[in-house]
Order: sequence, then C-alpha cells, then structure tokens
Amino acid sequence: MQVLFKINRQQGNSALRVQTYTLEVDPSTTILECLNRIKWEQDGSLAFRKNCRNTICGSCGMRINQRAALACQQNVQAEVARFHQIMPAPNLEGENEDQAALPVIEIAPMGNMPVIKDLVVQMDRFWQNLDAVKPYVSSAGRQIPEREFLQSPADRSKLDQTGNCILCGACYSDCNALETNENFVGPHALAKAYRLLADTRDQSSSQRLEQYNQDLQGVWGCTRCFNCNAVCPMGVAPLDQISQIKAGIFQQTALPSTRPLRHRQTLIDLVQKGGWVDERKFGLQVLGNNCKDIPGLWSLIPLGWQLLIHGKFPRTFEASQGTQEVRSLIQSIKRLKLFSAKPMSSSSSQTPPVKKNS
Repeated sequence: MQVLFKINRQQGNSALRVQTYTLEVDPSTTILECLNRIKWEQDGSLAFRKNCRNTICGSCGMRINQRAALACQQNVQAEVARFHQIMPAPNLEGENEDQAALPVIEIAPMGNMPVIKDLVVQMDRFWQNLDAVKPYVSSAGRQIPEREFLQSPADRSKLDQTGNCILCGACYSDCNALETNENFVGPHALAKAYRLLADTRDQSSSQRLEQYNQDLQGVWGCTRCFNCNAVCPMGVAPLDQISQIKAGIFQQTALPSTRPLRHRQTLIDLVQKGGWVDERKFGLQVLGNNCKDIPGLWSLIPLGWQLLIHGKFPRTFEASQGTQEVRSLIQSIKRLKLFSAKPMSSSSSQTPPVKKNS
C-alpha cells in the first residue's frame, strides 16, 4: 500500500515546516522502518533517534498521529486507521490529487522538550527531573563493601510494573501539567519515585514523601489528565504510581500541611459532612489554613468582594440529599484502604542478608 508521511522538519528555533514523503509499504511495516527507508532512499538529512528496534531502549520516541509513541512499536496499518479516527476530514490543501487520495501518517517530535533537529529533542530537563527524585536505593548498606541488596521474591514483585519503565519520554511528552508548570518533575520521575517507596531495601521513605509533597513541584502538580497512562508503551501507568505516593503522604501525619494537601483533605472532610462542599469553609481552610496563613487569607478578599457585589456569596449552607449515604461510602472506602494498605519500606522491613557458605 502507498502511504503519505507528513513529517515535521525543524532545526533549533527555526520555523517549522511540514515535509511529505510517499512510500510503498506493507501494512505490517513499523513506523521506524518507514523512517529508515525515507532517510536511506529519499532524504538523508532527516534526523531521528533509534537503537534497539525492539521496544527496549526507548530511543525512537516521537509523536505519531498526535500522541507520543515508539516508532519501533507502531505499524502502518494501525496508524493509518488511527489517523482517520482522529482526523476524519484531514486538511489536504496544497497537495496534488494523487497525494490527496493516500492514507496519511503524521510524525512530529516529542512535546515539552526543545527541538534540536527534526524528530530529535533535547532531553536534559527530562534527565535532571529524574535525578531530582534520587532514583536509587538509599540503604545504609551501600556503605558496606561487597554487600548484596537481597530481597524476597514477593518484595521484588512489587517493583515489576515500575521497573518496566524504559525512560522513553512518552509520558513526559504528553503531560498537560508540564505545559503550564515547568517546575513539575514529570510523571516519569514520580513513577520512578514510587518504585523507591515500594522498595523494601530503601531507608528514606519519610524524607522522600516530604520531598514529593512539595507544592506543585511534586505529586500535587499532576493534573490527572491520564495522558501518561494512555501513551506509556510499557504499561507502567505513571498516574497510578502518583496516586500511590499521595496515599503514602496521607499516611504520614508528621508532614507539613501544604496547600495541595489541605485541598484534598478538606474536600473529603467537607463532602463527608455535608454531601457537597461548603464553599465558605473551603477557602478559609485551604488558602487560609484556618486563619494561620495571612497571605492566603488576603488572597481571598478580592474573590469574596466580587461574590458579594454580584450577590453570589453563599451566606448559608444546606447539606445535600443523601448526605448519610455519601458519608457511609467515604467511611467504607477509608476502612477498605486501611485494611489493604501496606506500610512503606523502612529499615525495619529490610530483608536481612543471607549468609553464604565459604
């Protein structure tokens, strides 16, 4: 079958242009193989990364039909079908009649990272954010030479999902939070962060949770858009791991009361009491920290004034219908989580080394 490839071409900060290439390919051909043929047969100046060709190294990450993916994992047939699902009437202005009749695949560099050339992006910030979560076991045993980090098979199995991450950058590319919050470490870093919290050999769970609880830089910067889960080629499900970290933060009563932490806890408490949110208390408790945060209280004044002059300030609060049912549901969920929760790793849970015969 003949396929029209529309590839974004750019070098540094130069103007973006879309270049088209036509290939005769088998439907089962991977996108990476198509790019190889374009480079070898039509345009040697096309730049992209590749290595293993087998979904192991993560080098060939790029945006294919408007979402991040690995070029070695996606094939022509699936991508042609997907293109016509997301763009049932593509814009073919400026193309000749022969091209207009062809199935289309659009390819662009990954998002949230500056372009070096064509499909090659600068990943320095990606790696810096990963390093910020200290993605290595912090056990004191590291100071003892020739000591093994032993684990039981059951403990090791807790790391299987997050251990599948190949750091391809797909989740980072399609993360909505990073588009507006450059301080957010990213879903890849937080997925690796949970891997350390679940590791029975690590001895810094409390310090890690305190770090990940930092305002919008850590887990509270996540907008829960689900994009990271949707595009992850290895099933790591970064959003699920971020949720696990949040659960661990709530179990740590000694952590400082940050605004995002108060936001979630206050929301649950108010809904449990009244079935829905009492807006008067919500602002005072989250932004004002029960009158302890003076700048937060001052920030409420302009909004409160606007509500008053427009007659929208809620003077009273009435509980919603079915409040008792809502309350019982929340309490049941809390009991279920308490029953199924497993403590985070600590020095006391570290698997003792097995003595070997000399």
